[in-house]
Amino acid sequence: MYKFEKLARSIHQMIEDGIWKAHDKLPSLREQSELSGYSLMTVLNAYQELEAQGWLYAKDKSGYYIAERADLEINSNKEILPAQEKIQINSVVFNYLKDTQAHDIVPLGSAFPNPELLFNNKFMQLLSQHAKRKNSYLNHPNMPPGNLELRQIIAGRYQLQGISCHSDDIVITSGALDALNLSLQALTQPGDFILLQETVFYGAWQAAERLGLNVVTLPDDPESGFDLDAFEKALKQYPIKVCWLMLNAQNPIGYTVSAIIKKKIAQLLFQYQVHLIEDDVYQELNFGKEKPVSVKHFDQHNMVLHCGSFSKTLGMGARVGWVFAGSYSNAIQHVQLMSTLTVSPLLQNALVDFVAHHHYEKHLRSLRRHLDQNKKRFYQELKGRLPEDCQIHYFPTGYFLWVELPESMDSQQLYIDLLEQKISIAPSLLFRPKHTAQNFIRLNCSFEWTDELATTLDQIIYQIKKNKKA
Repeated sequence: MYKFEKLARSIHQMIEDGIWKAHDKLPSLREQSELSGYSLMTVLNAYQELEAQGWLYAKDKSGYYIAERADLEINSNKEILPAQEKIQINSVVFNYLKDTQAHDIVPLGSAFPNPELLFNNKFMQLLSQHAKRKNSYLNHPNMPPGNLELRQIIAGRYQLQGISCHSDDIVITSGALDALNLSLQALTQPGDFILLQETVFYGAWQAAERLGLNVVTLPDDPESGFDLDAFEKALKQYPIKVCWLMLNAQNPIGYTVSAIIKKKIAQLLFQYQVHLIEDDVYQELNFGKEKPVSVKHFDQHNMVLHCGSFSKTLGMGARVGWVFAGSYSNAIQHVQLMSTLTVSPLLQNALVDFVAHHHYEKHLRSLRRHLDQNKKRFYQELKGRLPEDCQIHYFPTGYFLWVELPESMDSQQLYIDLLEQKISIAPSLLFRPKHTAQNFIRLNCSFEWTDELATTLDQIIYQIKKNKKA
């Protein structure tokens, strides 16, 4: 398929999906060229092709417009829900993060576990020891792709899961979000189509907005967490370049997709030649006896870039992540050298000692045990207080509860009202900005149960009931 045909197909699909309607003006040739990354001639050929097919009409010295076709019917019940070209969520997330960072806010909207559980004395001791060593500050051995010993340790952890991995496959990053963004930037160009879950971590929406990407959303599945039929339909229907999915302890809902479904996802990715950026930062926080597998476990063709991090297990102060990039390692390093450059040498060196000597595994066992206890207690207390027309989505992993409020309620207004009482929650607008139903909230339940927390929960319930009556 020629480039102009690919662009024409993308525009045609957006017309069918109702993103552009009859007599809407398309971006100018130059604007479309900047948006899509194609040359002016490619854009012109695409517009002329659609004009010949009757989808567009041209006005002298004005540009191209959407034609009014009698046989054009927009199906409002499509299973696949494409978002607008222009994703606009950065300002929402910015305001949310600024509003909730005050020290006197009860952080039930926080994305990080209770810092008291993440703080580890041994890791701090190792960090202090390395802080006294001149070599621990040297950049050269820690420049992209990162500290060799740390990459070897991470590669070894993959091998223990039955995944073939070499240290050269790993690129160390400044946290998981950096790994995810670098991967997306290395694999896409402005105007490309990516696929996201309908309800997903807001960082994915922010990345789509920043890179000028078109988003196709995959509907939430209340049973399995992932609708394979809808997934394959999306891969057939749209020119998807990359999927960004979270399938273990999914944020914000909390489900973990079965290994059977993950294997099928890997097969479909290869069949349709679509890459997956797998956001797996919560894999270590599963409360079961066995760690859940990733799609990367079933990837035989380097279609999956797997991203992980230490920050969700050791805290924001240990903001070190990685991407298992395989043959895309060099491409990601090129992007990294033009942005974040390198990751703290001090942190990388301390993590080598901490993880290599099994301190990390001991820390993880304690962390999982406390998160499990705290989440169960929080769930029971919340369940006993919530009105009957509210539903809690509970899964035995991670530290979030996804709460479904009555359909008439606006979780954004609830968030604003509670913020005035110094309580933060995470409203669904952060996770599903293009969806009309905004009656969900995410609660962080990683904190130990106390009288103060009980009072806070009572305030939340009172505000929910008050907003119901309004």
